[in-house]
Amino acid sequence: MTTISAPARPPASVPPRVQFKRQWDKRLGFIATHAIGIALGVIFVLPLLFVFLTAVMKSDQAMSSSLWPTEWHFENFVEVFRRAPLLEYFGNSLLYSSLATVGALVSAIPAAYGLAKLRWRGQNLFFMLTVAAMMLPPQVTIVPLYDLWVRLGLTGTLVPLIVPYFFFDAFSIFLLRQFFLTIPKDYLEAAKIDGCNEFQAMLRVLLPMAKPGIAATAMFCFLFTWNDYFGPLLYTGENQDNWPLSLAIASFRGMHHVEWNLTMAATALIMAPVIVLFVFAQKSFVKGITFTGVKG
Repeated sequence: MTTISAPARPPASVPPRVQFKRQWDKRLGFIATHAIGIALGVIFVLPLLFVFLTAVMKSDQAMSSSLWPTEWHFENFVEVFRRAPLLEYFGNSLLYSSLATVGALVSAIPAAYGLAKLRWRGQNLFFMLTVAAMMLPPQVTIVPLYDLWVRLGLTGTLVPLIVPYFFFDAFSIFLLRQFFLTIPKDYLEAAKIDGCNEFQAMLRVLLPMAKPGIAATAMFCFLFTWNDYFGPLLYTGENQDNWPLSLAIASFRGMHHVEWNLTMAATALIMAPVIVLFVFAQKSFVKGITFTGVKG
């Protein structure tokens, strides 16, 4: 006996009014769920927007209470290069930040590996000293360090700013040590069974697995040195040829304190590389910070 199945009914069409209501409810739900994130995003974006809008204003409008440009003057970004050698200052900042970041990683990775994966006498004491060094203000040690660099005749150069990172950076050691603790020891023990020594296990096994933590550490160090003002003011203040951007923009503001549009244009140009770097390294940065706090 054969059975005849009834043809399936086509789904009832949803009225446009109902579709619009559903989409609107979904959007409202998304806004309500992410309200805090949206509010924080607006708070962080507004200063950047203010800097950009002021940078494209006329000089007289930048001094007024107007927030929106009546005329757009993008040539202000070109004018700042005529008023000051920003490319030279940019090169100094890039040299300082890049070498300092490399030095911090070179010195911090072995120290963090020793604190996280090895067991030796005085390990906890050394870790406590590292944490204490993070709490120590740089002004406490600046007098003897400055006297040392003066005796060596290296003030006025970038050397006093870069060289210390090749020996000890407490924050980088602490951050990498916390991340290395999240990597199981089984991988290192398997590498040692295959014939690797400690250095080879660190280089071939640990470092490829620790790329997010290394990226986060490198980004922290790069941002700190890029924005550093106290160190360059102390060591390179007497030699304008070695000024980084942080010191140059303060001098530029002093020379052109009335022309806020040019000052904001120079500020926007200085912030641009850091913003671009964060956009491209955002995933590794967030992942590194997330895993760093998992285990203490």
